[in-house]
Amino acid sequence: MKIVDVLLSAGRTGFFFDDQRAIKKGAPHDGFVYIGEPVTEGFKTIRMAGESISVMLILEDGQVAYGDCAAVQYSGAGGRDPLFLAEEFIPVIEKYISPKLIGREITTFKDMAEEIDSMEIDGKRLHTAIRYGVTQAILDAVAKAKGLTMAEVIREEYNTGVEFKKIPIFTQSGDDRYINVDKMILKGADVLPHGLINNVKEKLGEKGELLMEYVAWLRDRILKLRTTEVYNPVLHIDVYGTIGIAFNMDYERMANYLGELEKVAHPFKLRIEGPMDVENREGQLEALKKLRNLLKQKGIGVEIVADEWCNTWEDIKLFVDEGAADMIQIKTPDLGGINNVAEAILYCKKHGVGAYCGGTCNETDRSAQVLTNIAIACDADQCLAKPGMGVDEGFMIVYNEMQRVLTLSKNRERINKALNK
Repeated sequence: MKIVDVLLSAGRTGFFFDDQRAIKKGAPHDGFVYIGEPVTEGFKTIRMAGESISVMLILEDGQVAYGDCAAVQYSGAGGRDPLFLAEEFIPVIEKYISPKLIGREITTFKDMAEEIDSMEIDGKRLHTAIRYGVTQAILDAVAKAKGLTMAEVIREEYNTGVEFKKIPIFTQSGDDRYINVDKMILKGADVLPHGLINNVKEKLGEKGELLMEYVAWLRDRILKLRTTEVYNPVLHIDVYGTIGIAFNMDYERMANYLGELEKVAHPFKLRIEGPMDVENREGQLEALKKLRNLLKQKGIGVEIVADEWCNTWEDIKLFVDEGAADMIQIKTPDLGGINNVAEAILYCKKHGVGAYCGGTCNETDRSAQVLTNIAIACDADQCLAKPGMGVDEGFMIVYNEMQRVLTLSKNRERINKALNK
């Protein structure tokens, strides 16, 4: 099967680009926008509409395989690539990627994806968003050529040996962290609520008191609304480094605070993502490791999740090898080629570290579907419901794709029989 053409369309993502540094500095809300000047290079305002590029590979039998280029909400922060704007990057794909794919025989996902992911132009690798979307399209092309789901292709090529099953889905609330939690509970989300605790004064509290109150409310709300005692979701809260800010990087105080949070969260398991952000990779690794070790010494069971400065496949290996976290947020667009996502999940699993197939609210329905396939094929410990912050839409996209893949793979023999294979 050959690729006979490549078409590109500019699109929107499920959320927005936000200038994280400006928000951390205290930029106030005005309705849905932020007031003030942006701080991060490339931002014209603190909040900008998210953009994507759909890469469509036209196959010789008329099928269309596609993937979406997208970048994270907090682009340009935490060591990530800069803003990804369609108008700027469509010409790059047309000039450098399309000629490599048109007329190309489809071989294996692994070989084709690694080639695109390692490409350099003037000594620099392609923007992570380009590598992300093009490799999604390649995986879809291989799956269509073979008549398989994308998950089956990954399982076969990476020899995962995984028996497909439903992966726990993690839902994110955005700033609507009360009403959206009710939605999560009613829909049976396995992990919740993310929370978007990205400001000390408004969301964490100068002494952590606002988050403490919120965790108590979460606990009580789940106990009130759940219809069965079997439903025991994990509480996973992303604090964007605000605990480090509030407690002035005093590890003893941070650890004791997390111990108190754990008591309040009982009977639910508690994970804290990004307790601090020290603005560089090595410092972040050491800070997370120090806090995690102190929690263990104190017998505190709160799990630490790495996110900031743990962006690339190489970063993830380092954080895993150094024991810096209980779980790694594999921020899928930051890894570039989705071949790296598969490798990262498998590496975490091999070394006993939680593999969170994450991403960003600022993706698309297509990237969410493709990455759900990879999460299933590699047996990730949890998978992000994305895109958007509305809960319903992202949860639906990921849950429904998961059910389709499980049903198709389970009935592969029946399908082949119907096709006379």
